[in-house]
Amino acid sequence: MGLCKGYIQVYTGDGKGKTTAALGQGLRSAGRGLSVYMVQFLKTSDSGELHSTKWLNGNFRIFRFESEKGFFWTLNEEQKKLLKTEIASAMDFVRKVIKDAECDVLILDEVAAVLTNGLYCADELAGMLKSKPDTMEIILTGRSMPQKITEIANLITEMKEIKHYFNEGVPARDGIEE
Repeated sequence: MGLCKGYIQVYTGDGKGKTTAALGQGLRSAGRGLSVYMVQFLKTSDSGELHSTKWLNGNFRIFRFESEKGFFWTLNEEQKKLLKTEIASAMDFVRKVIKDAECDVLILDEVAAVLTNGLYCADELAGMLKSKPDTMEIILTGRSMPQKITEIANLITEMKEIKHYFNEGVPARDGIEE
């Protein structure tokens, strides 16, 4: 099917819902016959989208390149070095997907954290985004999206936390946050 014109979307901010919004857009796109690839960064635990996207006849595929670890701020230097290598592999995959126009919609989930933690260069990613096929939609998520990325985005939505039950000690719940 394919898109007429693809844009670069950013879902950012400190509020809940960035990945959920990207998944919703991916679901809508897959429902219209578009091929969707989601590359998830810094996420290694089981989550609902890994299961539900399997029902979409291969139109929505999720890719992860990282071995299971804790949160970034809990990692030692050796673990951070491994993570950086794994992210470089994921970005090589992203570069190939863009170059070969392998999908209609490409979602880079939590890529902002990759960039703000110095695990990949924002300039390099910006260069990849600028080289995207005209018909490819690219969605990037994460808190504190670097300016290098927001400058080239066509749409930016900021999720703003007003109130959150996490602050009351409620952990992530299966089927809601995971």
